Amino acid sequence: MDRKGPAAAGAAPPFEAEFAAHEKYVVKDPEAFARNMARTLEQLGKAASAWVEPREKGEFVDTQPIGMGEMVSTLSKVGEYWLSDPARALEAQTNLFAGFMGIWTNSIRRLSGEEPAAPVPADKRFSHEDWSRNLFFDFLRQTYMLTSDWAESLVEDARDLDPHTRHKAQFYMKQITNALSPSNFVLTNPELYSETVASNGENLVRGMKMLAEDIAAGRGNLKVRQSDHSRFEVGRDMATTPGKVVAQNEVCQIIQYAASTPTVLKRPLLICPPWINKFYILDLNAEKSFIRWMVEKGHTVFVISWVNPDERHAAMDWEDYIDKGIAFGLDTIEAATGETQVNTIGYCVGGTLLGASLAHLKARGDERIASATFLTTQIDFTYAGDLKVFVDENQLKTLEKTIGARGYLEGSKMATAFNMLRSGDLIWPYFVNNYLKGKEPLPFDLLYWNADSTRMAKANHLYYLRNCYLENRLSQGTMELGGKRLDLSTVTVPIYNLATKEDHIAPARSVYVGSSAFGSDVTYVLSGSGHIAGVVNPPDKNKYQYWTGPAPERGRAYEDWLLDAQETKGSWWPHWQAWIEGLDDTRVKARKPGGSKLKPIEDAPGSYVRVKA
Repeated sequence: MDRKGPAAAGAAPPFEAEFAAHEKYVVKDPEAFARNMARTLEQLGKAASAWVEPREKGEFVDTQPIGMGEMVSTLSKVGEYWLSDPARALEAQTNLFAGFMGIWTNSIRRLSGEEPAAPVPADKRFSHEDWSRNLFFDFLRQTYMLTSDWAESLVEDARDLDPHTRHKAQFYMKQITNALSPSNFVLTNPELYSETVASNGENLVRGMKMLAEDIAAGRGNLKVRQSDHSRFEVGRDMATTPGKVVAQNEVCQIIQYAASTPTVLKRPLLICPPWINKFYILDLNAEKSFIRWMVEKGHTVFVISWVNPDERHAAMDWEDYIDKGIAFGLDTIEAATGETQVNTIGYCVGGTLLGASLAHLKARGDERIASATFLTTQIDFTYAGDLKVFVDENQLKTLEKTIGARGYLEGSKMATAFNMLRSGDLIWPYFVNNYLKGKEPLPFDLLYWNADSTRMAKANHLYYLRNCYLENRLSQGTMELGGKRLDLSTVTVPIYNLATKEDHIAPARSVYVGSSAFGSDVTYVLSGSGHIAGVVNPPDKNKYQYWTGPAPERGRAYEDWLLDAQETKGSWWPHWQAWIEGLDDTRVKARKPGGSKLKPIEDAPGSYVRVKA
């Protein structure tokens, strides 16, 4: 009898096809595999030694932004809510069990030949085809997704939690569910499993070697590498816009960039970057550099390059950073150009400091700042996002003790905190790629900058956390500097306030609310993308978009503003340039760094920015 069907047509019989699909999970060379497992254990021993040695010598500094006790204490309050009522606890357990039974039933149906009932939800952690094609890994994926959603719902549905505790619990639970994803383990990730078998474990040997190196580099803490650092050097590959350091003190260097046009705008421009990161995010490379673009548009650009502080800077607070940073920059500009009217830009916490300085300097009779541009800057911290998780009275007391002896906070602690805000993007993918796949990360300038962390001076950092994140004093008019309250309603200079739509550090809503604190005309602009890409968005890339609308009004919701806003494709940079020139477009002959009064100290980007934390 003539047999028809796939086998007769030359296709493999179903059993053979199924065997071929699973064969990649079978070790082919047991001897080589065993040898590499021994080498892996050897490298893992070196990693353990790198972890133990600083602790034995008393050199270990804990850089974890979250203490285990803090996490357990917070999540125990969620547990108390559910366990305090047996009926409530039983309902929660029943819901989870019903979900498991549904997954089990669907798996049995698939074993009998049925197709999956629903498409696999988009999640880049589970993009490999075997997460849905292979029954075992599909079961793991579904079980994980169900359990993590259930755990997060326990926090959402727990009543009687104050807002801050709920926020912390949500954040901690997300960290736990991200960490426990089956994609993070060799035996439960089909791609890692098959790669390990195919290379006889060579990937794990390379990965554990990198793990040992990264723990040693973190002096007992794991410092996950996100980029190939050997490919970049500040001043050679990034921060390359020509200029000179024309002044410096114990807090900062002031860089003046060389003009590239025959005439320049009469008003110079001073940039106040965050001291939490280094300024060259605005001068990352020639194609992405906002600083270079502004120079090409005719601005005489000055930038504050903050010191990477050590124990000598422990007592320096916000007043010091204003006097020896922003006011020092204004003095330098006046000496170099003769101008007493200056446009300013503040980025992130640099913008918060600039906002405070507007009121502080005006109260002293210093009105040299003619306009202020805020880039992803919070003035009001009511809706400050996930960073508020790290700030409450208990955590501030712990932090003060932690940094008390040294006088500064290790830069890696802040870097870890920022990475945890997006741990699914900035921690676990690199953990898997580096230590389990054994692959070196690709060279990426943005991630090199992200890892080039800075330390935080004790007084300055604690003042910021308490007065802004914890007590929200700046927008309420209760922040004090030099014994005097800062009243932002007295600030009347024009303000350009840029937020980014997907910002996880300075949420757009938070930036919008802060606009109402000033007595100025505020132009609020919303850019597409996030905290970095939404700001560093050169026009020739033609990426993203921005929204403009009516001036922010006290009491009017951000969501209402968004409904009335008009979208424009591309970068916000030209819109800002038109705004600046609308204030004063007078031009003068191009200036040389330092002018006739200041002798340049060294080439840009200077020496302060090169100091490693």
